Amino acid sequence: MSGSQDPRSPSTHHHSALRRRGVRVVRRLVVLGAGAAVLAGCGGSDGGDPETTTAGKAATTRAFSLTLDFAPNAAHTGLYLAQEEGLFAERQVGVKIRVPGSGADGAKLLATGKTDLAVMDIHDVALAREKGADIVAVGAIVQRPLAAVLAAKDVARPRALEGRTVGVTGLPSDDAALDQIVRGDGGDPRKVKRVTIGFEAVASVVSGKVDAAIGFWNAEGVALQARRPGTNVFRLDAYGAPSYPELLLVATSKTLTRSGDAVLRVAEAVGQGYAVAAEAPATDDGSAIAALRSGSGDRTIDPRTTAEQLQAVQPAFRDEQGRTGTLDRATMRRWATWEAQVGITKTPPDVTKLVWSRAPGA
Repeated sequence: MSGSQDPRSPSTHHHSALRRRGVRVVRRLVVLGAGAAVLAGCGGSDGGDPETTTAGKAATTRAFSLTLDFAPNAAHTGLYLAQEEGLFAERQVGVKIRVPGSGADGAKLLATGKTDLAVMDIHDVALAREKGADIVAVGAIVQRPLAAVLAAKDVARPRALEGRTVGVTGLPSDDAALDQIVRGDGGDPRKVKRVTIGFEAVASVVSGKVDAAIGFWNAEGVALQARRPGTNVFRLDAYGAPSYPELLLVATSKTLTRSGDAVLRVAEAVGQGYAVAAEAPATDDGSAIAALRSGSGDRTIDPRTTAEQLQAVQPAFRDEQGRTGTLDRATMRRWATWEAQVGITKTPPDVTKLVWSRAPGA
């Protein structure tokens, strides 16, 4: 499933000095633990703007635009922490994070040069490449599948959905997720009634319009259980789907040819930002939520709801080896096989072409 997270919002109020200090302590520990080093120089400086480094020496900083997959929310905290804590600047890259417009398509924005980098759902990447799009994954944002069946209280398990109604958005990945979850519990997905509800999963389940709906467990799942305690959330990878990174950081091969060294530094900074986000306090006045709100300027973000979502998604910032930002080729190959088996793509995506050879962890 893609593009179905509820919008989150930020405001412009600043962090306290204490919160800033707390994030920087975590960040320094991450750097020491990972043995990270700031790379000197900047490849592909065309389009970059002259700036001054923290050391006070003139340098050319490659500037990138990065478009999100959806309105700023807890899944994006690592990006805003990387920006807030100067992790991009340390690597002599500038990143302007943009919020997509209604119905924005990351693949089209990349193809038309309207953005240099984009956060995209892995299924959207696979489908776009199948249609010939020149997009390549350069890093991971969230390392686990986010799709889930969100069910009413009286739906005790997925196979109980036989003969009942489930809402889907109309995206092909929705049907694949529903089939996998029901089949993984020993049920027959052909006996499940489906109705298209768009992106109204929570409202549709709460109102009783449907018995369950497909949604992201880190967003709609959290919202549903907050409104209706006792409702059930059945996660995709708990019912036979392989673990895979749901959200990817992507670019075009043209950008990588022109500015590969700089893109690598962006990907490293993003990984470090998510290492900080994975350890940040999941509280409404914590550093991660403050960075999200101040960095995005979105005044509609609710700190309490976003903190609940951050608490849910934090474990998904790390892969099975505990790393952040990485793209593991073995994991991606298992996902590619499954992607075709469940009918999202016609053939397994070519991981050697989909994953950039220089991506962290590749």
